Amino acid sequence: MNWVEVEIQLVAVVVAVTCALPGVFLVLRRMALMSDAITHTVLLGIVIGFLLSGRIESPLLMLGAALTGVATVALVETLGRTRLFANDASIGLVFPALFSVAVLLINRYAGNVHLDTDAVLLGEIAFAPFRRLEIGGVDLGPRTLYVMGAVLLCNAAFITILYKELKVSTFDPALATALGFAPAALHYAFMSLVSITAVGAFDAVGSILVVALMITPPAAAYLLADSLTRVLLISVLLAAISPIAGFWLAWL
Repeated sequence: MNWVEVEIQLVAVVVAVTCALPGVFLVLRRMALMSDAITHTVLLGIVIGFLLSGRIESPLLMLGAALTGVATVALVETLGRTRLFANDASIGLVFPALFSVAVLLINRYAGNVHLDTDAVLLGEIAFAPFRRLEIGGVDLGPRTLYVMGAVLLCNAAFITILYKELKVSTFDPALATALGFAPAALHYAFMSLVSITAVGAFDAVGSILVVALMITPPAAAYLLADSLTRVLLISVLLAAISPIAGFWLAWL
C-alpha cells in the first residue's frame, strides 16, 4: 500500500465521520429526506456563485451553496407551517423547484463548464490526494482533508456544546420551548451546519454518497443502541470503519 492510498483512506474516514455526526440528529428527527434535498438544492447556490465570480474555484460557490441549503430548510418549514402540506410533501415541492432552476441556469449560462458534474454530482475521492494544500511552497497534504477536518471540528464542537439542547429539542420540542432553549433557532443553526457539511463533502465524494454517509451509519446505530450517547458513538465507529473495510474488500 502506497502513501496515496493511505491519504485516500484518511480522507474517506474524515468525510464519513463528519457526515455521520449531524446525520444522527437528522435520523432521530425523522428528517433523513432533508439531507437528500439539501445536497441537490445547493447546486443553485453553486451556480449563482459561479455566475457572480466567473470562477469555479471561488469561495462564493461554497458560500452560495451553504446559504441555499439554509433557504431550502426555511422554505420547507414555511410550507409546513401553513398546514396545507405534510413535511415530506413540502420537501417534494421545494427540492425539485430549486434544483430545476439550477439546471436551467446551467444550461443557459454555464453549459460548457460542466458545473453540475465537477462541483456536485460525481465527486471522486481518488482525486483527493492530487489536490494539495501548499503554503509557502510546503506541501501540507490533501486540501480536502483540511477542509473536512475543520468541518468535523465544527460539528463536534456544536454537538458537544449544545448537546443538552439538541437532545431535548429532538425528543420533546415542547419541553425545549418551556425551558427556553429556542428550538426554532437551534433547528436553523443545526440545519446550517448540515448544509456546510454537505457542501464541504461534495469535493471529495459527490452528493449521492454524502446522503449515504449522513444516513446509513446513524440509522444502523439507531438499531443497535437505546441512548443518544451510544448512538453517536456507534455511528462514528461505523462511519470510520466502513470506508476502510470497503477499500480493502475491493481488493479481495
